[in-house]
Order: sequence, then structure tokens, then C-alpha cells
Amino acid sequence: MRIVVVGTSGSGKTTLAGRLAEALDLPHFELDAINHQPGWVSLNETDRPEFVRRVKAAIAQPAWVLAGNYSTVRDAVWGRATHVIWLDYARPVIMRRVIWRSLERAIGGAEIWPGTGNRETFSMWRSPEHPIRWAWDTYDRRKRDYEARLAEPRFAHLKTFRLTHSGQAGPLVAELAKSVRA
Repeated sequence: MRIVVVGTSGSGKTTLAGRLAEALDLPHFELDAINHQPGWVSLNETDRPEFVRRVKAAIAQPAWVLAGNYSTVRDAVWGRATHVIWLDYARPVIMRRVIWRSLERAIGGAEIWPGTGNRETFSMWRSPEHPIRWAWDTYDRRKRDYEARLAEPRFAHLKTFRLTHSGQAGPLVAELAKSVRA
């Protein structure tokens, strides 16, 4: 099983991917963790070939769960995946989650990706690329993009799950875990 979890910033991609990886006993990859280097250096912007190489190395494994949406590698990830889980929650749910997560990160000061030293600060909230603003600004576009992409014949091989409320996540994890044990 090769599962990619997608959705806008703050939708819970990493959390759900981690739950799935644990339940299915599969490796878990987060595209943000591959991308963000120490000092908030973005491989996708500063060394795109290296970012692509690292993602392709991760998805070359026989089975995995991956969280993320980077357009640079989306075709490669989706082409190799067997399942796509789209977290298509309502904007108020997304905004509540992303604001809460950002508050926890800024107040707690914990390192976001181990070994990077990257920590969120309140001063980052002014950036147009901060997850709160990014989630708001890209919400409608992402919804349209995922609907169109999932309708493309080249992705007909994917078993697709579109979750529209968070109560669907637990049963889906259980269903996929049960299918692996069967």
C-alpha cells in the first residue's frame, strides 16, 4: 500500500498519515520535513533537483504513507501511490486547526522537524506564506485543483477517499488496517 494524504495547510495531513503509518506498520514521510532544512531553507526553492531526488528515494520503497502537496513532485507521488486520501474539510475547520497548531508551535517553541532547529515564532505570522494565511488564500483553489486532478484518467488507478469531516478519519484508518490484515 502506498498512500498519499493531501489537503490544504492545517487540514491534518501529517497527523492522519502518522496514524495510518502506525496502524499499517508502514514508513511515514512528510514532504515538509523533506523540504525544510535548517534555517528554514526550502529545498524546493533552493535545490529543486535535490528535493525531487529525496522524494523519489522515499517513494521508491514498496510501501509507505506520505503527507503533502508539493506540485514539484505531485505527479511522481500520485503516479506511484495506490491510494489518495483528500482531507476536504470545511474552511472553518481548517482555519481553527491551523490557528491552533500555529499557536501551540509559537508558544511552545518546539522544533518542528527534528534536526533542523526550525521553530515557529509569532513574527512569522506576518508572512504571506505562513500556514494561516496560506490555508486561507489557497483553500478554494486547492479544492478545485483536487477535484480536477482526481478526475484525470491518468490517476484512475488510485483508490480515492475524500473525507469531508474529521469523524471519517478513524473509521478509514480502521478499514485500511483491516484490509491489510485480511
